Amino acid sequence: MKIDRTRIEGPVVSGFSGGGFRVDDNVYLGLLITPARAESWTPPPLEALTPEAFAPLAAMDPQPEFLLLGTGSTLRRPPPALEAALPFGIEVMDSRAAARAWGVLRAELRWIAAALYPLG
Repeated sequence: MKIDRTRIEGPVVSGFSGGGFRVDDNVYLGLLITPARAESWTPPPLEALTPEAFAPLAAMDPQPEFLLLGTGSTLRRPPPALEAALPFGIEVMDSRAAARAWGVLRAELRWIAAALYPLG
């Protein structure tokens, strides 16, 4: 499936580079991405992940439909209490899959957010 990137509004993950994510002319090792912006993210170890790590996403107005959480090179589950504590739903997958899902869902103009752990 080929995504028509001209239809996507806002930042798009266009590839992977050096263990990170290429967005526009930048490469981010860890990434928080919303329909409006992409920014570097230095997440805690997954088992220590708390809602505070997503403060910029929780401040979005309107709130995202849900969060794509990319857990690095492999799928790992975050702490069970995390999902219940967030003000939006969460979909967990490895970071490459989350980056690809971001492009597909943004092409549909879905109002989502993503937090991607580094690939390495």
